[in-house]
Amino acid sequence: MRSKVLDVATTQGPARVHLHGVSKPRAALVLGHGAGGGVAARDLLAARDAALAERLAVALVEQPYRVAGRRSPAPAKQLDAAWTTVVDELGRDHLRGLPLIVGGRSLGARVACRTAEATDAIGVLCLAFPLVPPRRTKPAPSRLPELDAVHVPTLVVQGESDPFGMPPPGKNRTVVPVRGDHSLRTDLDAVAVAVRSWLQDLAEERGYNGAPRRDSRVAKGGGL
Repeated sequence: MRSKVLDVATTQGPARVHLHGVSKPRAALVLGHGAGGGVAARDLLAARDAALAERLAVALVEQPYRVAGRRSPAPAKQLDAAWTTVVDELGRDHLRGLPLIVGGRSLGARVACRTAEATDAIGVLCLAFPLVPPRRTKPAPSRLPELDAVHVPTLVVQGESDPFGMPPPGKNRTVVPVRGDHSLRTDLDAVAVAVRSWLQDLAEERGYNGAPRRDSRVAKGGGL
């Protein structure tokens, strides 16, 4: 495995991409972080390792507000715009020619859902999707419509005691409960198993189980 870090210019400032390549990648997985965290979250790293084991190139994306050192996230439109800029840039260069799966943890999962069509994703991976904000004086609206709007295969890995609740399965959506809360730290092995199994199923369904397309660059000795 070869890795590199690169900055991508967006209208919101530079985003940072931690790119992990594999020999002869079959597809690519691009993941975003949670609202107040970064790309070193343990569940993100578990998902990264599961994808690498399945010969997927992986890009972990830091939003511009985090690169600038801020903890409070930007508004949704700005997050979505920065994300699509980064994914488009990766698709033109380092991940060129690879089927694309997008996702992230918590806030990053919401961004990936909202932009799944714009990024031409073949699947969406949601870690700890924040379904309903807890501990509000007034009932908060559910974010389920963001999940329901995704029309490609979607995996949600959710802690059984997540205070944000448990999303229901759907037509294109698989929900895997694991021990733990919103952090998903309690059973990282279960997170990895769920992600890897779903990626295997997606490979069969979407037909990228064979050799990668010849214009893909993220390979040992290639685009990295």
